Amino acid sequence: MPSDIARTERRLRELAFLHEIAQLATQARDWDELMRAIVAGTTTAMEVEVCSFYLADRDQPRLTLAATNGLDRTQVGRVSLAVGQGITGRVAEGREPIAVEDVTVDPRFSWVRGFDIEGLAAMLSVPLVWHDRVIGVLNVQTREHRVFRDEEIEFLRTIGALLAGIVEKGRLQAEVEARLAQLTALDAARAELLSVVTHELRTPLSVVRAYLDLLGEAAAGLAPAPQPSTATDWRNAALDQVSRLDHLVDSILASVRGEGLTGLSRVPFDATAAVDETVDALRFLLRPHPIRWDRQPEPLVAIGDEARFKQVLEQLLENESKYAPSADGVSIGAWRVGDTVQVYVTDDGPGVPVEDWESVFEPFVRIDGRGRSRGSGIGLFAARRLMDAMGGRVWLEPNGYGGSRFVIELPAD
Repeated sequence: MPSDIARTERRLRELAFLHEIAQLATQARDWDELMRAIVAGTTTAMEVEVCSFYLADRDQPRLTLAATNGLDRTQVGRVSLAVGQGITGRVAEGREPIAVEDVTVDPRFSWVRGFDIEGLAAMLSVPLVWHDRVIGVLNVQTREHRVFRDEEIEFLRTIGALLAGIVEKGRLQAEVEARLAQLTALDAARAELLSVVTHELRTPLSVVRAYLDLLGEAAAGLAPAPQPSTATDWRNAALDQVSRLDHLVDSILASVRGEGLTGLSRVPFDATAAVDETVDALRFLLRPHPIRWDRQPEPLVAIGDEARFKQVLEQLLENESKYAPSADGVSIGAWRVGDTVQVYVTDDGPGVPVEDWESVFEPFVRIDGRGRSRGSGIGLFAARRLMDAMGGRVWLEPNGYGGSRFVIELPAD
């Protein structure tokens, strides 16, 4: 009678532990916590000194230690056995439990130096099988010689079956989440790159429109008709921008294919000449503003992508054409500071409020005369992305006259 009571109490404890495992599967904060709790609980439930769980690798016939209680936990993820190696590997290969009274005299036992400890005798190993696939092996060990009873073997098999489902579903969920995160990041990166690249279209379109406005004003008698040579220059400048639009469409297609910003070069170029060419290309766009270009007599050689550098400078100058009052002048300067080349753009207005110096570089945020507002502004966001991709920087700082100025910086050659 007492043995029946003891057996019933043991069975109740086993059922309580299995219920605890099921709860842990939904409550554990992470994989490591779940594994530690299961091996610790199994150690107690099986009345053993050691419990270890090996997980089958996805891409090769090996088993890697995933959790242990009673052995060196620093070896988790390091100790590895081939399928068929030792008792653990044989269980994975044969898909049947193996119970050993004393491993020290069993030739099937494979001693792992630096992990297994002396003094352990009995061992019981069961496979974790899920949908006819072995996903791991669960081991328990004792210091005393022990013949594991059939009900003990069956209990550990039950733990293994429950653990197999938890592990496989957890691993599948982790893989799905990782893949989803990868796809989400890829989608976000592609959308960001499209924003950056498509914004390149705005400047040449603005320049072409400026020339069309001039021609329209002349045709309507609102402005003097240009001299034939001037009209030819306007036409050629507009056609240059149209050709540029054609090239930009190719770059947009490249970004859609995933090439994005990876093709930016980092080679020496004359930053002073690049500023000259950019100012000249946007002169008609900036015609309401007096332009002050503090040009250095000697070349300032920077390292980066010249075309992208010009694009960033165009964005800053286009900002001036949109937001600076017509009477305000636009100032441009360039110099060498240590191992860098810096170019600034500013105007005579009050500038951007200090509290918005970082937010202006966020996507879809614009700062106008009324303050910070949501909008379609991605130009400065694109400018920062391009400078980062070239190994440079862009930021706002005081201009010394109560306003602010944009500064772009690249390494000097």
